[in-house]
Amino acid sequence: MQISRDLVAGLTIAIGAIAPALSIGRFMASAMEALGRNPEAERAISTNLIVALAFTEAIAIYALVVALAIKFVG
Repeated sequence: MQISRDLVAGLTIAIGAIAPALSIGRFMASAMEALGRNPEAERAISTNLIVALAFTEAIAIYALVVALAIKFVG
C-alpha cells in the first residue's frame, strides 16, 4: 500500500502544529497565573513569555517547511 505525498504532508503539518498549539496554551495559562500571583513581575514574565512563544512558533514553521518539502521535492 502506497501512501500519497499529500496525505503524508498533511499529517506532518497536522502533527507538527498540535504540539506547539498545546505548548502555547500552557505557556499563556502559566503566565496569567504568574501575573495573578505577582503583578509587579509583569515585565520579566512578558519578556520570557514572548521568547518562549517565538521558539514554539518556530517549531510549527519547521513542520510546515518539512511538509512542503515532502509534497513538492523529490
